Amino acid sequence: MSNKIKLGVVGYGNLGKGAVKAIKATEDLELVAVFTRRDPEALELDDPDAKAVHIDNAGNYQNDIDVMLLCGGSATDLPEQTPYFASMFNTVDSYDTHAKIPEFYQMVNEVATKHHTTAIISTGWDPGLFSLNRVMADAILPNGENYSFWGKGLSQGHSDAVRRVNGVKNGVQYTIPSEEAIEQVRSGANPELTKSGKHRRVCYVVAEKDADKAAIENEIKTMPNYFADYDTEVNFISEEELERDHSKAPHGGFVIRSGNTGEANKQIYEFSLTLDSNPEFTSSVLVAYARAAHRMSQENQFGAKTVYDVAPAYISPRSAEALRRDYL
Repeated sequence: MSNKIKLGVVGYGNLGKGAVKAIKATEDLELVAVFTRRDPEALELDDPDAKAVHIDNAGNYQNDIDVMLLCGGSATDLPEQTPYFASMFNTVDSYDTHAKIPEFYQMVNEVATKHHTTAIISTGWDPGLFSLNRVMADAILPNGENYSFWGKGLSQGHSDAVRRVNGVKNGVQYTIPSEEAIEQVRSGANPELTKSGKHRRVCYVVAEKDADKAAIENEIKTMPNYFADYDTEVNFISEEELERDHSKAPHGGFVIRSGNTGEANKQIYEFSLTLDSNPEFTSSVLVAYARAAHRMSQENQFGAKTVYDVAPAYISPRSAEALRRDYL
């Protein structure tokens, strides 16, 4: 009997595919099944030992799976799927609609607490690793300002939101940071920056045949929580152009805090990421936090959790002794 932590993956888009690869790269985790809304027979998994199962049958696997990785989109999938699966499994998700995280947490916490499961929400790199660094920088440099910059890169969540607009066949969205704003922050100037002053958003959209492109552009540009507060550009292109020029998913960004200590000594705290594949990196974070969900569940730490509640040792495959010896 294997003593590996047993995982399930819900959804087999870019994030789900990345999760399967990330699990294969570990020694202490194993993939049991991928759950899909599509025909399971048509799914070609990147793991010969895992099975594809229709999402409606997930409840039959409660005794076989320790943690369920939820790899759907934040716009419509996770608000339904996380509470549903948290009633049966320990879960990890990457819910990233920042403005709605407090209400999402309350909803999931109620379900997970009632059913004695552990549900780690909003993991990934932002929210997730960037969130941790914002809090650490703020605690260490109380006299200062936090700044987060994203890109240049393809945003999974924003691209998903674009694809859900009526008349859109496919599409992607890039977040472009302002180099001028970044240099102002790094200089210690502590500028007051608006959302549109820090970034702009560029969309590449494949429209359905005979779709109203003006209506599509308007709906994207006025979408709350995603585009309404930004300078947003919408470009209509062909499927061939999308496949040729936009099939990779690079991303990255910076958390920078500029602050003073003592007698006006300027201190700059910076955490940055440069990613060839946004979904593969995000799914790697989810997989690491699956260890934490399992371990916290075993300690009866039930309810919804965020990265702020998870000690770093919980996400590592290494023993506490090895961490002290090799990494401290």
